[in-house]
Amino acid sequence: MNLTRREFLEVMVAAGAAGLTGTAWAGESINWQRAPSDFYDIKPFGNVSLLHYTDCHAQLMPVYFREPDVNIGVGDMKGKPPVLAGEALLEHFGVEKGTPEAHALTYIDFAEAAEKYGRVGGFAHLSTLVKKLRADRPNSLLLDGGDTWQGSAVSLWSGAQDMVDAQKLLGVDVMTGHWEFTFGDERLMEVIENDFKPNGIDFVAQNVEDADWGDRVFEPYTIREMNGVPVAIIGQAFPYTSVANPSYMFPDWSFGIREEKAQQMIDEVREKGAKVVAILSHNGMVTDIEMARRLRDVDVIMGGHTHDAIPGALEIENAAGERTLVTNAGSNGKFLGVLDLDVNDSGVKDYRFKMLPVFSNLLEPDEEMEAHIKEVRKPYEDKLMEELAVTDDLLYRRGNFNGTFDEIILEAMMERMDAEVALSPGFRWGISVLPGQPITFEELMSQTATTYSETTRNEMTGAQLKNAMEDVANSIFNEDPFRHRGGDMVRTGGITYTIDPHKSMGERITDVEINGEPLDPDRNYVVAGWADVHEPHDTEPVWEIVADWLRDKETVSVGQPYLPKVKNVEDDPGMAR
Repeated sequence: MNLTRREFLEVMVAAGAAGLTGTAWAGESINWQRAPSDFYDIKPFGNVSLLHYTDCHAQLMPVYFREPDVNIGVGDMKGKPPVLAGEALLEHFGVEKGTPEAHALTYIDFAEAAEKYGRVGGFAHLSTLVKKLRADRPNSLLLDGGDTWQGSAVSLWSGAQDMVDAQKLLGVDVMTGHWEFTFGDERLMEVIENDFKPNGIDFVAQNVEDADWGDRVFEPYTIREMNGVPVAIIGQAFPYTSVANPSYMFPDWSFGIREEKAQQMIDEVREKGAKVVAILSHNGMVTDIEMARRLRDVDVIMGGHTHDAIPGALEIENAAGERTLVTNAGSNGKFLGVLDLDVNDSGVKDYRFKMLPVFSNLLEPDEEMEAHIKEVRKPYEDKLMEELAVTDDLLYRRGNFNGTFDEIILEAMMERMDAEVALSPGFRWGISVLPGQPITFEELMSQTATTYSETTRNEMTGAQLKNAMEDVANSIFNEDPFRHRGGDMVRTGGITYTIDPHKSMGERITDVEINGEPLDPDRNYVVAGWADVHEPHDTEPVWEIVADWLRDKETVSVGQPYLPKVKNVEDDPGMAR
């Protein structure tokens, strides 16, 4: 049961009296001793301010979202942010365990803390926070890191118009993208021409080109003047979109990291007088850190894609031996990054960064945004609120391996599709459901809503199954940061295995069993799956299969989700389970 705003404020006062304290800036925890009414009163600093949210995944309403307890690092990234989990993450950034900020950043005692502090995010609450901060920061820019249109039933059914109109109301200035491309090239260009350009919103992506001619599809950057300071925002869309998502939805476009061309754009905007250069990225944070090392003359990379809730700005030594900041802003509307810069004629002299958790019980909803949300949800309200079953356990997805909501999807597919094995993508989106609460159709759709969620039932040899698992593992646990595609390991039903994240391609997965029997590389297995990126299918979407399965249950009990045997992670601070 959620607390009212008044009850929440009382909890905050009690927390302060109990000494749950911290400090206020650049990677340090929030001071919960001061009056809660001052919680979002962030003193301005300098003369340039960038506000940043990313990966909201179409969640207009406040949600619960559990952070990972398994977030393994390989190579040079092992033991460093962003691949930290739980207490290791809190300790690194000086955040005290048991505080509301610790709840926002970690999985620790998630269900109990979520009951105590309530839901996070929601565009009406985010809008209030943005307006409050902008009142103290004239001409600040609001940056949207992408993955904004996908992740909800309403966005899917409205062709993302609910989110596009919400972006306009929120006051977005600049955006880059990833899942936006899965609405198709025509729809994306339609929104840019009819909604974004008339409202002064720039969609930027220096790394998306015409597949035949190599011409840029979008503007690579925009230069905005803020309080007399020219600020360049260079766009970096997800470089592996045409691999991770169906390329037939944007057949004429080519994607890539394109670091040399990024450097050309940096040099170009500097020549045009930019005193601040920011890259608005959807690379994923591990890739952003490596990009920061390789490029020069970049002040900050503000990134997304991998949903990393990192409360501090990482200071990276770049190719010129100077400092480049790398930040992220979590996901699902849980956080708003606030970067204040002190800039003179020579460039950035100093900065302050804070990633603010958006506690919906601490922020009154913005009336205009709230009215919009009610209006776009109204035609679908009955369908969204259908209660499918009640969960005995906390349901979540995020983590390198199976989550509890994944187990529901896998079991439903194997049973309803009469399959020996089920595979489900390791998507990092999908909200959480607390124990004892009903699973609504809306919450199921938050786990499954894409433009290509149709199911497949195929036969695969044991060798093909292992190769598919190896391929996914190679994109997640690759020591080369530029080969990371983000996401988590494919979720498996009917399969058990051992994995060594530190091995190379073809050697990470061993000891594979199918329903208790050793994998036979030559045998054909019946495999259920969904979200095929290679070709469209005229089959039932996965949400219908799972919804029907849940409707037959009064309650569902999952217990602990499947965790493979993981080798060589005994000292990994990202391995908390």
